[in-house]
Amino acid sequence: MKVEVCFSALEPWAEIRSYQERRKDLDGKFGATACFIGTMRDFNDGDGVSRMTLEHYPGMTQRHLEKIAAHATERFPVLDVLLIHRVGELSPNDPIVVVAVWSAHRGAAFDACRAIMEELKSTAPFWKKEILETGARWVAKNTPG
Repeated sequence: MKVEVCFSALEPWAEIRSYQERRKDLDGKFGATACFIGTMRDFNDGDGVSRMTLEHYPGMTQRHLEKIAAHATERFPVLDVLLIHRVGELSPNDPIVVVAVWSAHRGAAFDACRAIMEELKSTAPFWKKEILETGARWVAKNTPG
């Protein structure tokens, strides 16, 4: 399992490929890899958003994400999880989060991937500040899944 909070540009497909290549012990064992990549939109709550700052508490956020990934491995028959979340300054289309789940079967991979994202969006300690044409605002709630 790999869980990381990163401050630089995120290349989701390269991260997934690189991680899978390092996990030779999984060769022949997985029949499914479910992936989710979340990107920044240029709108929220009916307003245009030109930039966003995503803040966190480093130790607390890292531990929380690790618990989310571990919880998924306890709930679902998965072989491995990759979870990387970006923080800092973001622009529309920038990847924010990548989740990849390897399992013997697609159902478990899909279910675990979705469970990780739902728990992350509802409980992870991140704070979003959006930059609009009219100024800046802190996001009070997440958008529905």
